[in-house]
Amino acid sequence: MPLIIMTGTPCSGKTTRANELKNYFETRGKKVEIISEEETIDKATFNKNSFYADSKQEKLIRGNIKSNAQRLLTQSDVLIIDGSNYIKGYRYEIYCMSKLYKTPQCTVQCDLPIEHAWLWNEKRSDNKQYSREIFDDLILRYEPPDNKNRWDSPLFIVNPEDQLPCKEIYSSLYEVKAPKPNMSTQCPPLSATNYLYEMDRITQDIINEIASAKQLGIEYNIKIPKYNVILLNSASIPQLTRLRRQFLNYSKIQQIETDKIPSLFIEYLNKSL
Repeated sequence: MPLIIMTGTPCSGKTTRANELKNYFETRGKKVEIISEEETIDKATFNKNSFYADSKQEKLIRGNIKSNAQRLLTQSDVLIIDGSNYIKGYRYEIYCMSKLYKTPQCTVQCDLPIEHAWLWNEKRSDNKQYSREIFDDLILRYEPPDNKNRWDSPLFIVNPEDQLPCKEIYSSLYEVKAPKPNMSTQCPPLSATNYLYEMDRITQDIINEIASAKQLGIEYNIKIPKYNVILLNSASIPQLTRLRRQFLNYSKIQQIETDKIPSLFIEYLNKSL
């Protein structure tokens, strides 16, 4: 999917603009998917203010969004990542991913004076509001996009009173050549040693996540957001460890792609249990 990165400070109108873009592209016959940072936070049952105060939770959600984006990227329809996307390094990672899939990308920055954004925040329902401390902190953290950076270009800066330049955004995605992947965005084949290490690390990580869920009393539909997978039925840790060894032995014989390890391992557990 041609990719649109929404970015901006809190309450600057990103979701409103994302929905405008969705409506426009659909009138042009395109299928549109929106990955919403706010909805992803809600699904993880995180409180917004405590979430932005916890770097581990933020890292988890960013990984989840990136994983979903990777799953949805194609070369025909449109994918919009609706969120603050305030870290330029994270925007660069997404840019590298779009290059890997040979799909164009553009950035839409919603620009709004800080105090105007705060007034918009105060009009939200209590459970949707930022605290003043977190709001100010996010303003300080924000790394604005720069059209000189290839990962932020082409950049469309939109003020509240502006009409969204939908035609120009459409042209930037569908009337240009897809970017060519370079060495930095290619996935070189893993050596046998690296492959076994990654296989061991990922499967053990999943077992550890399952064990943590079981300690909380969760036995069914165990979600592992880090890898975007769900274990339908649990079992004892010794049984899961035995199944993990079996999976490792099978995988040594038939090497699989690293990014498919989590889903294939969970599929193996679900079938075995």
